[in-house]
Amino acid sequence: MNSQKAKKQTDRRGFLHSAAVTGTRLMFAQVVFGQANRDEKSDDINVALLGAGEQGKVLMEACRKIRGICFKAVCDIWPYNLNWLSRRLRAYRHEHNTYEDYKEMLEKEKDLDAVIIATPDFWHAEHTVDCLRAGLHVYCEKEMSNTLEGARKMVQAVRHTGKLLQIGHQRRSNPRYKFCRENLINGAQVLGRITAVNGQWNRSPSTGRIVPKGKEIDSEILARYGYKSMEQFRNWRWYKGLGGGPIVDLGSHQIDIYNWFLGTNPKSVMASGRTNFYDRKNHEWYDTVMAIYEYETSQGNVTASYQTISGSGGGGYFENFMGGQGSLIISERGNRCEIYRDKKTAPEWDKWVEAGILYKQCDCEIECMQEAENKCIEECGCPQMIEKETGSLIDVRESPLPPKYDLPVVMNKKYHQTHLENFFDAIYSGGGIKLNCPADVGYETAVAVLKVNEAVEAARKLIFKPEEFKV
Repeated sequence: MNSQKAKKQTDRRGFLHSAAVTGTRLMFAQVVFGQANRDEKSDDINVALLGAGEQGKVLMEACRKIRGICFKAVCDIWPYNLNWLSRRLRAYRHEHNTYEDYKEMLEKEKDLDAVIIATPDFWHAEHTVDCLRAGLHVYCEKEMSNTLEGARKMVQAVRHTGKLLQIGHQRRSNPRYKFCRENLINGAQVLGRITAVNGQWNRSPSTGRIVPKGKEIDSEILARYGYKSMEQFRNWRWYKGLGGGPIVDLGSHQIDIYNWFLGTNPKSVMASGRTNFYDRKNHEWYDTVMAIYEYETSQGNVTASYQTISGSGGGGYFENFMGGQGSLIISERGNRCEIYRDKKTAPEWDKWVEAGILYKQCDCEIECMQEAENKCIEECGCPQMIEKETGSLIDVRESPLPPKYDLPVVMNKKYHQTHLENFFDAIYSGGGIKLNCPADVGYETAVAVLKVNEAVEAARKLIFKPEEFKV
């Protein structure tokens, strides 16, 4: 390979981040793609998008920020979505073909390297397995499948074909989440021993996705693809057999982080799921669920709670890890991260600030309130309640207001972009770079999440067997 061509390939794949990775990429490029006689554009990855709905659009836009990605095909059963996304891609100068039937796409598109799957959950298994068997690498949105049987078939297809399958739990590639796990949780262990976790994703009410007038899909086509009506097609997440309910739709992202940060899978789960807001006539799944997991880690027991509410967006979504020396509140949304040191039990964190693991936020209001609180306690020594000038009461059982810290790392890309980058990096490297959420990991999360629905039906605690998490 001459130096001019090598330089061009390096430029075209500029999103790879190290010289070592670049060397691996150039070495394996022809082997990975299986086409030694490609022209000078052979360093592009040719991609098909299967599913042109809302999530498909999000993933396409994230891919557009990554150099070296070329969309060659788009497939969707709804012409309305298909035409919109196709026009968008052509505006971005991606020449491609469009399809209703994904099997026709796989048959005709002979130059593909990978497929991004953003279809409804109940199609994930069939679409993924067929694409893998066609010799393509696959990025499949979460949930891996709405059934464990489907998820198992996906894992087995990966083992049979040797192709890559990345499951779309994108927080595993978020630099802030990775930094927290590697440095705060495992490295410095600044929180101390973690004993509790809680999280939530509360969502505002929705009237449902509408169908533009005159844009309906023929009923025969709908039935062929598993839908009884356009209303069901547009709102498939509400229906059993199509989606997995709100715990799958929302909770799977965060329960995946529980497992990842704690370094283990749960031992048990109990849950309550009810319909508190929506009309059960068109919402087969519950709209409110609360679950409690029990974990056994190498450091001790952990209890983790999770809730998702569909009738109110109050509090948004986050995960909160609590240890004996501090707590971490983190959310994908808005780079939110709040780290608090317990002033009673934790040593000073100045060394972690100096080491670049944390930086302390200046929160004058908290500091002034704490100073006033301490002064009041010192002067009057009240053993029960202390009334401040504001008229509020301080209970001596309250913990002191903790100092607040943040991370020295910022996520400045689209939510899914870093996870897609990891997927494409793994393809480029020919095995030199590992996927952040491969099929086996995605399966473990699917087991933990789908068990919540079983626990709701059983109305009791369910125990996980270790073998349940393996295929």
